[in-house]
Amino acid sequence: MSLLDLARLAHENDGVAPFNEATTIALRDGSPLRLERYDEVVGAVAVGDAPVELVVHPRYRRQGRGRALVDDLVERGETRFWAHGDLPGAQALAASAGLEPVRTLLVLSTTDDGVDEPRIPEGVTIRHFDEEDADAVVAVNGRAFASHPEQGAMDRADFDRRRAEDWFDPAGLFVAERDGRVIGFHWTKVEDGVGEVYVVGVDPDAHGSGLGTALTAIGLRHLWAAGVGEIELYVEGDNAPALAVYRRLGFTEKARDVLYSADPGSHT
Repeated sequence: MSLLDLARLAHENDGVAPFNEATTIALRDGSPLRLERYDEVVGAVAVGDAPVELVVHPRYRRQGRGRALVDDLVERGETRFWAHGDLPGAQALAASAGLEPVRTLLVLSTTDDGVDEPRIPEGVTIRHFDEEDADAVVAVNGRAFASHPEQGAMDRADFDRRRAEDWFDPAGLFVAERDGRVIGFHWTKVEDGVGEVYVVGVDPDAHGSGLGTALTAIGLRHLWAAGVGEIELYVEGDNAPALAVYRRLGFTEKARDVLYSADPGSHT
């Protein structure tokens, strides 16, 4: 059994995947990993500087296997662990291992398809993505998420890997342009009948113009027109301005991922 097979079993049992998208792509494509350990019952993986994600076979839980793996990894210098879904078992494991929550990533969703007509800032054009936009979108993403530990690290190779996924649709990637320069984008995703606000990025130079709201509305209208029954998005639990916007749009909390740390001073 591979680590991906083990993850699929856990997903079927728990209703939440133990690994995020970046980790799953890395495992599937054989990308370089900082950490990969498994024995068909328990496993752990870390990509680059990202925190560790681990999984225990549903049949072999509550036997101390997860705790033994965490203790071994902490002894080897790993200090950060994602708990996707923050399930009760993960909370108990974290508490027993002396790990503390340092970051929360919320999953919000809505089934309310009422979206107002977007108000596009003066001088801005919003259009569908073109192949020639790729480097500009990556550059805007880097500026927009400069302080974000995951999204801000996306380079052209990451961008191209995601575009190679079966769900990618260039008609669902919207680009905002002003004076011939890309200043924002909204990348939407549809998979298994569920839409996602995948990434909304706005160049810091365009902050405060209402561009983010306009891009979000255009993407939402596109997703509803595609016939999805639900739209999801991920947002940092302490991002009060973004949470206020999404809640006004009818989004409510569906799930949460929690980052636990053996070093409470570490928040990334």
